[in-house]
Order: sequence, then structure tokens, then C-alpha cells
Amino acid sequence: MKVAYVTTDDPVGERDDEREIALAAWLGAGIEGTPVSWRDPRVDWSEFDAAVVRSPWDYIDRRDEFVAWAHRVESATRLFNPAAVLEWNTDKTYLRTLGVPTVPTHWAEPGTDLPDWDEYVVKPAVSAGARDTIRTTDRDAAAAHAAGLLAEGRTVMVQPYIPSVEQEGELSLLYFGGQFSHAVRRHPMLAGVPETMENRATLRDPDDDQFVLAERVLAAVPQNLLYARVDLVRMPDGEPVLIELELAEPHLFLRDELAAPDLFAETLAGMLKG
Repeated sequence: MKVAYVTTDDPVGERDDEREIALAAWLGAGIEGTPVSWRDPRVDWSEFDAAVVRSPWDYIDRRDEFVAWAHRVESATRLFNPAAVLEWNTDKTYLRTLGVPTVPTHWAEPGTDLPDWDEYVVKPAVSAGARDTIRTTDRDAAAAHAAGLLAEGRTVMVQPYIPSVEQEGELSLLYFGGQFSHAVRRHPMLAGVPETMENRATLRDPDDDQFVLAERVLAAVPQNLLYARVDLVRMPDGEPVLIELELAEPHLFLRDELAAPDLFAETLAGMLKG
């Protein structure tokens, strides 16, 4: 089976440190994986048995182009995750529709006041890696950043900063084909902790209430998913809430769990044969 490992030829794609791990595991499962840039106009996607979206991280500045690409590729071969999922999940307004506990979110509108919170996180709904995101205790600064993003025609999210992430961090639960693989504690990007390969994540066993919430989140998505990452934090009262559901191009922390690459590959092989 020939499968495209979808990435980018932009320098940002060079940060994909999971590519060789995934491709080696795929090969062991009988899958010949080939890294391919989603923006390469020379690619004939019908030559592949499937395409797996992994690190097209330059799509942020050209989301409409990326969504159109996904639907076009899906007409030529199988796409994981599906184009409809990619379109829905690359705009964080999906948080409005899941029907599960999420971090409180104020959807900013021109001329409206911000909630009275101790600390703010302001970000666009189409973003990744904390790009164009600020954390501040200054309400005026938060409002100014929101106004600037709105002036650019972007949808703006304003959330309270959750203090528990300083101690507990964010918990990411990884699933392949709906099956739980592993979970990691991630250092939050806005907590002032310099990220390195050594400290960015540690394996963690989720608590029962975190498992329950993650299963509720995934049950709200009707499509079959090759991979999913459910990012949770705890509110001050201890309640776990969803901060983000990553179904487009998440880091899967394949280096952190020895069994994860093979499970990823075996899940892909099974979906290709199904």
C-alpha cells in the first residue's frame, strides 16, 4: 500500500520530528509512506492508496486553500482525517458545537466589553502553536489585541487563564481509530516554561473523570478518525474541561510511548483494508 505522508515544503515542516518514526512503523505494517507537500501542484494524489495529513503547518495563513485542497484530494483517494473533519476542526468555533464542558470562552465582537477575569488569553479562532496569542492581566491590553484581530476580519476567542496549568499542565489523550493509546502531560506554551525536547511532555495516566470527558468528546464526532488528540485542563474547582480537540495535524508524541508508532501504523493498515 502506498500512502502519502502529508507535510509541507515550508521550513516550518522541518520541525516534524515524528516523520521518520511514523514512516518506519508504517513500513513494518506493509505501508510504503512517502512525504509529500500538500502545496506541491505536481502531485497526482490518485497514485496513492491514501493520504494522511500530518504536518502541513503552514496552512494557518492559507486555510481556505488548505480546505479546498483537502476536498480535492478526497475526491482522488482516501484522506485521513476526512476533509469535512479538517474543515470543521481547523476553526476553533467547533468548540461551540461539541456539547461538552470546555474552557469558558468569550467570542469577541466589535464594541463589546470583555468579561471581568483576573487574567486573559486572547487568540484567533484559526491559529496553532500560540500564534497571535497573548496572555495578560491587563484588561485594556486584552481588549486592544482582540480589537486588532477583529479589524483583520478574524474570529476572536477570549478565555480566562487557568492557573492549574502551572502545576498540573495540560493533559493530552491520544487515540488511534478510537482506541486509547497514551496520554502526556504537556507544559503550557503561555506558562513561561521554555520548551525543549526533554521537558515538553511526560507520560501520564489519566484520571477516571478525564477518560470520561475524552470519550464524550470523541463520541460527539460522527466520522471515523485515524487519529485524535484530546487536550484537557482542570478548572479551579477541579472539573476537567476541554481546551482543544486536535484532529487536523496534531503532534502525536510518538517518541513518548514505545507502543504508539506500531498502534498508529496498525490502525492505518486496518482502515485501509476495511
